Amino acid sequence: MKKCSRLKLSSHAKSEMLNEEYGFIREEEIKEAILNGEIIEEYPEDRPYSSCLILGFTEKKRPLHIACAPVPGEDLLIVITIYQPSPSLWIDYRRRK
Repeated sequence: MKKCSRLKLSSHAKSEMLNEEYGFIREEEIKEAILNGEIIEEYPEDRPYSSCLILGFTEKKRPLHIACAPVPGEDLLIVITIYQPSPSLWIDYRRRK
């Protein structure tokens, strides 16, 4: 995915950041995780924009899943939701159990 310099957090993402069961997720952590992240799932049929699920780690090695959609023709990435993946639901944070 092409790098985007601007992030837009959906209201759902903001709510998830505040209510994450493993602790509050800061916007800086989202940026860190995106910068070193990898796309683990793609959703090309999503509308209004294709989206994907990124697995990234913060500088403190916190794993984060970021569902996001780059806006075509703009330098903007919409963050749809964000959460810390549960080891009980994910294998190596990359594959669903």
